[in-house]
Formats: sequence, structure tokens, C-alpha cells
Amino acid sequence: MSESELLATVQAALRAEHAAVYGYGVVGGRIGAGRRAEAKSAYDAHRARRDELRRTARDLGGSPEESAGAYALPFPVPDAAAAARLAADIEDKVAGAYSDLVRAAGGDRRRGAADALREAAVRAVRWRGGSVAFPGLAERAAVPSASPSATPRT
Repeated sequence: MSESELLATVQAALRAEHAAVYGYGVVGGRIGAGRRAEAKSAYDAHRARRDELRRTARDLGGSPEESAGAYALPFPVPDAAAAARLAADIEDKVAGAYSDLVRAAGGDRRRGAADALREAAVRAVRWRGGSVAFPGLAERAAVPSASPSATPRT
């Protein structure tokens, strides 16, 4: 894979992390007190991964993509149950982006992407209460769930 293709994959993962940070802002506002610390921990983890991907994009000679002002949510989030569903969907989307990065990268970057994929899959299981066979792979698309859109609102 060329460095420009790797950069494009890093930028896609960065977009997923930007959307995750935004989404967890919504989750944090709706989740019950019993899961608020879990939401805060996930928010912090996604911010750290986002910052790491920004550095990686610069290291590859690119200019890191900026976050949009807002992102479209896949469904209304009026309560704690919907917030937990949103969190699971966010993690599924992030896992998919890191799955692509695992395939594209090598060495330490591949190891880091695999770690991020694993972390997203574990968080998705916790939010959902169940797992999928191969998190981050296209085959899991058969699992019924809405996934958050990384499309900025205009």
C-alpha cells in the first residue's frame, strides 16, 4: 500500500474518531448516572485516539482533517436506553475504521490500530450487552443496528 493510501485510511479513522467524540457528547448528556463514568472514559479514549491519529496524519505528510461542527445522529436520543444504543453504534463504526487501518498499516501502526479495534469492540459489547463474531468487518453488517453517520450537518 502506498503512503498516500495509508494516509487516506488514517484520515478515515480520524473522521470516525471526530464523530465518536461528538457522539459521546450526546451520550454523556442522556446516559443515566450509573453509566456516566463509562461514557466519560470512552469519550476520553476517543479524544486520545483522535489526537494520536492527527499526529500520524502529520507524520505521513498530510494535514489532519478537522472535525465538523456537528454530526447527524442515526436516530433520536431522548433517554438513557437510546444513549446506550448510540454508544454501541459509535463503537461499531470506529471498529470498522480501525479494521481498515489494520489492513492498511504495518508494524507499530498496525499494532496500534489493532489495539484501537479491540478497545472499540470491548466497549461495544459493554454498551450492547452482547457481541458480534468479527468486530470491524463488513460481515457484521448483517447484525441489525443503526450506525452513526459521519456526515456533518450543514
